[in-house]
Amino acid sequence: MTYVLSIGGSLIVPPAGIDTQFLKSLRKFVLTRYDQEDRLIIVTGGGSVARQYVKASATVEKVPEDDQDWLGIHATRLNAHLVRTILRDLAHPEIVTNPDKVIQVKSRVLVAGGYRPGWSTDYVAVLLAKKYKAKTVINLSNIDYVYDTDPRKNKNAKPIKDINWHDFREIVGNEWHPGLNAPFDPVASRLAQELNLQVAVLNGNKMSNVHKFLDKKKYQGTIIHP
Repeated sequence: MTYVLSIGGSLIVPPAGIDTQFLKSLRKFVLTRYDQEDRLIIVTGGGSVARQYVKASATVEKVPEDDQDWLGIHATRLNAHLVRTILRDLAHPEIVTNPDKVIQVKSRVLVAGGYRPGWSTDYVAVLLAKKYKAKTVINLSNIDYVYDTDPRKNKNAKPIKDINWHDFREIVGNEWHPGLNAPFDPVASRLAQELNLQVAVLNGNKMSNVHKFLDKKKYQGTIIHP
């Protein structure tokens, strides 16, 4: 099976710095799925590296949104290089920076970063799912579920285990901008709905739970579906 993993940059580089424990668990996860003959396309977000660079630039000068985006894109590519490096014995030797470009790869592990301004890495993940005929995108972040409202602002927010694209998009809206904090990018959500993709929002700090999802066992997380 082919799966696309959209990994939130905050898992790779939280504010405290690069999380090597997460990287170790990610490598172990990939090795296990590789042994089970799965194909994995991994797309990395920018995390705190992207936010620090954007904040630093804005402190010095008013920065156009496109330039903010480029800073974030290069941060995602740096994280992609890091992930590809720790998977160098399995992964294709180059990271993907253009999802529109056809890449013929023999490896069953492919790592990608951001592409261009206005496109989040979630959107890149959906494009790669289309290109490589994956039916499922696994969105890894630091939350267990999607909630009906922001749980940081509303202590009575309710977790959602199953939701269709129409209802999910009512929650996240239709616009994306650099630094947007949403369970899955609104623009990527629109394309995923058009392609009839399934997206699983799972906690990347619980890789055993991701295995359970892939193995069709009882798991913790949110499924967004057509």
